[in-house]
Amino acid sequence: MSNEDVILSLQGLSKNYGSKNVLNGIDLTVYRGQIIGYIGPNGAGKSTTIKIILGLEGDYSGKVEIFGETLTEDNYHYKRKIGYVPEIAELYDNLTAREYLTFIGELYGMDLQAADEKAWKLMRVFGLEAVYNSRIASFSKGMRQKVLIISSLLHNPDLLFLDEPLSGLDANSVMVFKEILAILAAEGKTVFYSSHIMDVVEKISNRIILINDGKIVADGSFQELKAQNTEGSLEQIFNQLTGFNEYKTIAEEFVSIVQEE
Repeated sequence: MSNEDVILSLQGLSKNYGSKNVLNGIDLTVYRGQIIGYIGPNGAGKSTTIKIILGLEGDYSGKVEIFGETLTEDNYHYKRKIGYVPEIAELYDNLTAREYLTFIGELYGMDLQAADEKAWKLMRVFGLEAVYNSRIASFSKGMRQKVLIISSLLHNPDLLFLDEPLSGLDANSVMVFKEILAILAAEGKTVFYSSHIMDVVEKISNRIILINDGKIVADGSFQELKAQNTEGSLEQIFNQLTGFNEYKTIAEEFVSIVQEE
C-alpha cells in the first residue's frame, strides 16, 4: 500500500503511569480500509493506545501521526473524522435519543436539521424510531448500545474506534453490525476493533494485532497467525502468546468448590 493509504502511524509509542510502563514502544502503521482487531489481556495497554490517539491521554513519548498530520495538543480538527464507541459510556439519561444524537452531531460540526434527519433514519433502520423522542433513561442496554453506535457513525467518519461495541446487542443486531463494518471497510473506512470476544474478532478482522505487556506480540491476518502458531482458534493463539495456560485448572478448581457438599 502507498503512503497515501496510511491512516494512522505510531512510532515508538510509550506511556508510563508512575513507575508502571503501560506501553513499551508500540510501532504500528494502519492503512485505509483495514479492520484491525486490537486485542490483549486486561491491562495490556489497549485502551491507553486508543485514548492517546483520541487525544484523551497526554504525557507519552514517541510519535503519533493521524491522517498524515502529527498529533499535537492544539491539533483537534482530525477528531471530526473519527468515530468512537467506548467500552463504558455515560449517556445523558435525562435527554431523549433525539436530543442526544443531534447534540453529538452538532459537536462534530453537523447542521442541526441534517443531524436530526439522519439520526431519525438510522434509528428507524435499527427499529427504534418509536422511541426517538423518549428519554434514554427508559432504554434497555441493547437500545443504549444502538444509540452509541449511531452517535459514532452519524458524521460519516473515516476512522472508527470500537471498544466492545456488541455489548448488550441481540444476535440479529450483531449480524447487522458485523455486515455494516464489512461494507464500511470495503468503502475505504478504517476500523479499530477492540474486544475480548475472540470468535467475533477472528471473523470480522482482516488484520489482528495482539498486545501484551505494552508490546505488540503478534500482527497479521488470522490465517497468518494460525500458520505461525501451533494452536488453532484465535482464543487458543491468544492464550499461547500471552502465556495464559491455567484456565482449565482454574475452571476445574472453581467447579470443584461449587460442588462441595
